[in-house]
Amino acid sequence: MSFVERHGLWSAEQKEAARRLRSIVEEKKLEVIRLSFPDQHGILRGKTLVASEALASLESGCSITTTMLAKDTSHRTVFPVFTAGGGFGMREMEGAADVLMIADPTSFRVLPWAPETGWLLCDIHFADGRPVPFATRHLYRSVLDQLGSRGYDFIAGLEVEFHIFKLEDEKMSPEHSGQPGEPPTVSLLSHGYQYLTEQRYDQMEPVLEIIRRDVLALDLPLRSIEVEFGPSQCEFTFRPTTGLVAADNMVLFRSAVKQIARRHGYHATFMCRPKLPNLFASGWHLHQSIVTRAGGENAFMAKSGGEPDGEVLSAFGRHYLAGLLQHARASAVFTTPTINGYKRYRSYSLAPDRAIWGRDNRGVMIRMLGGRDDPATRLENRIGEPAANPYLYMASQILSGLDGVDRKLDPGPSADAPYETKAALLPKTLREAVFALNDDPFFRDKFGAEFVDYYVHIKNAEIERFQAEVSEWEQREYFEMF
Repeated sequence: MSFVERHGLWSAEQKEAARRLRSIVEEKKLEVIRLSFPDQHGILRGKTLVASEALASLESGCSITTTMLAKDTSHRTVFPVFTAGGGFGMREMEGAADVLMIADPTSFRVLPWAPETGWLLCDIHFADGRPVPFATRHLYRSVLDQLGSRGYDFIAGLEVEFHIFKLEDEKMSPEHSGQPGEPPTVSLLSHGYQYLTEQRYDQMEPVLEIIRRDVLALDLPLRSIEVEFGPSQCEFTFRPTTGLVAADNMVLFRSAVKQIARRHGYHATFMCRPKLPNLFASGWHLHQSIVTRAGGENAFMAKSGGEPDGEVLSAFGRHYLAGLLQHARASAVFTTPTINGYKRYRSYSLAPDRAIWGRDNRGVMIRMLGGRDDPATRLENRIGEPAANPYLYMASQILSGLDGVDRKLDPGPSADAPYETKAALLPKTLREAVFALNDDPFFRDKFGAEFVDYYVHIKNAEIERFQAEVSEWEQREYFEMF
């Protein structure tokens, strides 16, 4: 009996998908298959196997070291993996032991930019079949299961801003290597600051067209491609999808864009605010709604005759919205997990700086769209940065919203002056966001203290490295004066 069979890891749909992918591998004569899992940062890690070995491992699993889960954004191992418990307090994680990557056959793709290469998204499990508790895809799935037990599904639409530059110098000399290495030298594809003009779009069209074709070939539900306000900045939007699919799509999209761009002499970055003159910060706006499993009815939609006059959301929607606001500070580390991302939160910009909502207002944190009798009614959370781990971002939204529903919280009135309305300010730094999460009993209960302590440890390791660096600002500010 295989590992998958022994532990009941595949559904009937996944078993059928495994049968189909075996046929595709043979038909297209694929030579290698990449097995990848999303790590704690939402970055894909894994191994590439020759096709025959990959197929043989589908139901038995492919081993990978647990140190993948011990790394910060510099890829440094920040837990003492060779001590008892490996720094995690778990025997299974010590000594750089292995876990198993188990493929999700429904995720299978043939990579259009590497046509003899297949790709599979995996979940990671211990040898006894248990999911690894720090695996964020599993964490998100467990939250979706909680929502499903109430008779609902989560629907998410993605609006993702990012930058694409012309690659001038890859910085591949040995002296450029490091942890992290030197970033590349780039030049602009457009000067920006002509929002949605056709001229700026046409300047970026050659690379946007390359990416568009391959993204559609991956069967990602692309909706639009736009040039954004800043230089060399663009936005891709995607049709709404359900549950796990939306997060999986985001992980694959980011990885695909970076690979496609690099192969054609460009550099794409989902870093929120690159340190280049005159650049504009990028955000990731998450459109979300909850629908009933029984009939697919939008639970946020206010119905004529069912809601008081003037209400634009159902009671469920209002309470869910209030939950998002209530837990905005503690969840900020999941929506904005980098030091750089907090440089986006500025007053009188297109980014939020406090936990408020408004009807079709781009200055608030939660922009409410739709309204009475509109089945497309949704909440657009504008807090996120494009580097966020989508599994943690979306899981934190569902948990926060459901807490608002359970406690019947009130979101208050719509804010017409978003940067003047009295409300809780969002964290100004990653350090402040980590403190907010660490001290918050809600996420400790919902995600588990073990996971929160793990995630806080990784984020603190990044912060401590940042604090140890002497910045250009400090040198300019103090070197001559003192």
